[in-house]
Amino acid sequence: MRTIVESSGLPADVYSAECPTRQVLNHIAGKWTILIVDALIDGTMRYTDLARRVQGVSQKMLTQTLRQLEADGFLTRTVHPTIPPRVDYDLTELGRSLAGPIAALREWTEAHINEIEKARQRASK
Repeated sequence: MRTIVESSGLPADVYSAECPTRQVLNHIAGKWTILIVDALIDGTMRYTDLARRVQGVSQKMLTQTLRQLEADGFLTRTVHPTIPPRVDYDLTELGRSLAGPIAALREWTEAHINEIEKARQRASK
């Protein structure tokens, strides 16, 4: 049975441009989302630890991605009243349900990188 989108009463369909599932898919398929969720699989991390772990992400993109993940219910943000403030991020149950598919995608990418690079070399000749 297909899931019905409560806000519209229509079936969930990522192929429909109007369906909110498309926005969610676009967000969770983004490289920063995938890397941040995968980094948080092992547990809570501070903002600075995430910035170090996810090399190449700008402060702006990390902040935007974390805010969107929080808004979508994938992670929690906890601010500790210290000076300077300490901020921790952790996956919610919903975020942890996404962690498995993301870890599988990372593992597949790492396992097949040599085949992909060889195909790219052949294609560039």
